Amino acid sequence: MVNAEHSVHGGAAAGTAGTGFGTARAVLWLVAAVLAVRQAAAVLRHPPGERLTDLETWIGENGVLHVTGSLYDTGRFTGTPFAGLVLKPLARSAEQSLGIAWTFGTLLLVVALGLVAARALPGRVSRRTGLLAAPVAISLLMLSLPVRNSFSLGQTSIIPVLLVLLGCFVARGGRGSGVLIGIGAALQPAVLLFVPLLWLTGRKRAAVTTTGVFAASTAVAWFAMPGDSWAYWVHHVAGAGLGERPDSLANQSLHGALLRIGLEGPLEVVLFVALAAVVVFLGLRRAVRYARDGQLLLAVALTGCVAIAVSPTAWQHQLLWVLLALVGRVGTQARDRLVWPVVVVLVMTLPGTMLLPNVGVLVPLRENAPLVAALAAACAVPFLTRTAPYFDKPVPTEYARPVPARWGRIPLAPFWKRLFSRPNLLLEVLAIRVGFSVYTQIRLAATGGREAAEEHGRQIHSIERALGIDIERWVNHTVVDLKWAESFFNFYYSSFHFLVPLAILGVLYVRRPADYRWARSSLAFATVLALVGFWLYPLAPPRLMPGLGFIDTAHGPQDLTNPDYGALTSLTNQYAAMPSLHFGWSLWCGVVIVVLAPKAWMKLLGALHPLFTVCAIVATANHWVLDAVGGAAVVGAGFGLTYLLAGPRKLLPRAGALVKADPFPEGEKGAGTRDTGGAAERTPARP
Repeated sequence: MVNAEHSVHGGAAAGTAGTGFGTARAVLWLVAAVLAVRQAAAVLRHPPGERLTDLETWIGENGVLHVTGSLYDTGRFTGTPFAGLVLKPLARSAEQSLGIAWTFGTLLLVVALGLVAARALPGRVSRRTGLLAAPVAISLLMLSLPVRNSFSLGQTSIIPVLLVLLGCFVARGGRGSGVLIGIGAALQPAVLLFVPLLWLTGRKRAAVTTTGVFAASTAVAWFAMPGDSWAYWVHHVAGAGLGERPDSLANQSLHGALLRIGLEGPLEVVLFVALAAVVVFLGLRRAVRYARDGQLLLAVALTGCVAIAVSPTAWQHQLLWVLLALVGRVGTQARDRLVWPVVVVLVMTLPGTMLLPNVGVLVPLRENAPLVAALAAACAVPFLTRTAPYFDKPVPTEYARPVPARWGRIPLAPFWKRLFSRPNLLLEVLAIRVGFSVYTQIRLAATGGREAAEEHGRQIHSIERALGIDIERWVNHTVVDLKWAESFFNFYYSSFHFLVPLAILGVLYVRRPADYRWARSSLAFATVLALVGFWLYPLAPPRLMPGLGFIDTAHGPQDLTNPDYGALTSLTNQYAAMPSLHFGWSLWCGVVIVVLAPKAWMKLLGALHPLFTVCAIVATANHWVLDAVGGAAVVGAGFGLTYLLAGPRKLLPRAGALVKADPFPEGEKGAGTRDTGGAAERTPARP
């Protein structure tokens, strides 16, 4: 009877787990399908003459299909003569179908690439993980810059990558593998770097076949198009002089990076050859090591990263190898495992301008982010081997528990867990930078138009008059009459908006990491909610309202039809006024300082900051009083959402360390518990 009951409960649990897995799988495939449809639509919504711009190299008026001379006469075709020979029929079909067949063919190639990559995951991967990995891989590919670039331009760079993966993971026997990889090398000569990988990992027959197929394909092309072959292999040194300028930002090879920093001539060539030799030696050595360890997909990715670095030109659509390198496992602790994949995904899906600010010392890194990622993967990142003790079972993460909440269902989302330890600094910096870039883009996009913004301004002004709080004009003119006050509030408005929040986050990160997570999350939620307000309710600030007599203390009188704010004119949406994040962020600073600061004078300064800020935004005519109310509302909602998801700020004590302060009020404190900086510990209870 007991066994029967256990069997029933076990079957029910298994059924529930199976249903959950099926739902997760369906959702992931739905996401992949939506991204695929979106990508295809982004191409096909353009008129036939404007879509697949690089495909115009083939099918345009002066394209390959319509020029009787050399493939390279137009200066736009950069592929090998063999590519020109075998891709002409595909290009002709693309011309006949206005690019539709080409777009859907590229879509199928991406899906095939994702399926093969998911099948080739290293380590002991369960069947469920493998099934979920396929839609995740396809989604990441769809989001990546190389694939998006290939779609929009009509490039064929996905084909060599897919041929290599098919040759390594699908083809049976050395001959079939060598044929596929050899054709890939004939289309993209850098693929020849896989020959030493095959040879050194014991697949000598595949290496020989690859070399033979490449030589035969090139010879066929040479026989069919001797002039083009001479131009490509001899005159342009394997295509090095074709296409865009090699110092273009699109060229993410060592050669391109050296040209961008100002090196040229024989010195640049010698340095490039020397660096390329080092990268080939280190990269292939590491690739062979991981291939012998059973991580062939990682080895293939590292070899591809070497090819990116040492090719004379590695255009954006040829950088898929970097994305494949995220399969490597880095770190012995579970909470560190996401660092490398997240960095790779960010580098391969976002432009460098979003990843790093335009600061002089960071410009080389910003311009060469994919190349840096490729070099790091090939030569430096310490990927774990399968024999490492933490490869399959990293050190588990110890999560903190909040103190008991007033309502039993808080937190509502138990997966939103906090830690006592600091989050990874690299990920935090990237998250802050990317988040700020997204915030800026959305803020700029949420203009709403001048007429709507002024109409909303009149609504706000009417509401304030009805409430008797329309003090903005009186405060503005009073401050203008007091020059010292005008200078002070102009300085305060422009100086502390970003400085104070960043300083608080920095101090909390170093001194009180558990509270850093609480504070950072609440600020992020408040900012996201503010963006919704900017989008739904564009609002003209007082200084941009015609006929009300406000004075722009910072920029002087403005032509409201075409206002001028100096360098910020094209960078700032002047109608993103409701809610006021100037006041909202200052209120967040004040709350955090008052709650966490150990000294009374610090708490006083924290309380004064939002007071000075609200005076500044009104005195300078940059916001209405109700904008500050909106800022307070989104900050309150930010703290509330953090509470709902993560529970109270204070955490239950962690065993094993002595602490100093006593943060718990009477009735909530457990025996022998004390706390330092919001991260509570346990001390032995007295009898």
